[in-house]
Amino acid sequence: MPTAPEAFDAHAADYDALRRRLVPVFDAFYATALEALSLAPAPLRRILDVGAGTGLLSEMVRRALPDAELTLLDGSQAMLETAQARLGAGATYVRRDFAEELPAGPWDAIVSALAIHHLPDAGKRELYARIHAMLAPGAVFVNAEHVAGPTPRLDRVYADWHRTRSAELGTTAEEWAAGEQRMSFDHLASLEAQLAWLREAGFTEVDCLYKRYGFTVVVAQRAD
Repeated sequence: MPTAPEAFDAHAADYDALRRRLVPVFDAFYATALEALSLAPAPLRRILDVGAGTGLLSEMVRRALPDAELTLLDGSQAMLETAQARLGAGATYVRRDFAEELPAGPWDAIVSALAIHHLPDAGKRELYARIHAMLAPGAVFVNAEHVAGPTPRLDRVYADWHRTRSAELGTTAEEWAAGEQRMSFDHLASLEAQLAWLREAGFTEVDCLYKRYGFTVVVAQRAD
């Protein structure tokens, strides 16, 4: 059984094409994450992408905020190499598990997409506290995430919808099986639990800006 970084290393080359099919709400999901950055005080100079993968979200951030300094953090070397090929020398790349120390702040925004669910719940809570501590006053944390249903029945409904919609978008049985292997590393938590953990971490303004079954975009702002 491969480790999580090994599983993602193996799919770095085709990960973005797969993501469009495996995230059935791709456009609205990422568009909302970008919109959430507008809640932070301008200008946004320093932005950290936690679990940046191939740099997909960072590239969108760069288009929206071309003057921002981007730092991408990820534990997969192959993913970061793909991100560097995409973004070039205009960003900083840090290979490190985000369960470990984060790059030094203060940050004007911290973003993440489909990454933090790889941590167990205790690790998520601890990471949210560290993110809060690394943000500048008034700065925001934006988490575009895959979450569990609030009950076992609804969790099954979410999973069935995800599988059906991905197949409708052209995901093959082999691609879904590979996706399930990567999802075996996931520790999904409910939206309600994660909103509570963010408030517990010290964030004063916390809300869900987008939700479609298990795909959510949450924003949390540190007090001014």
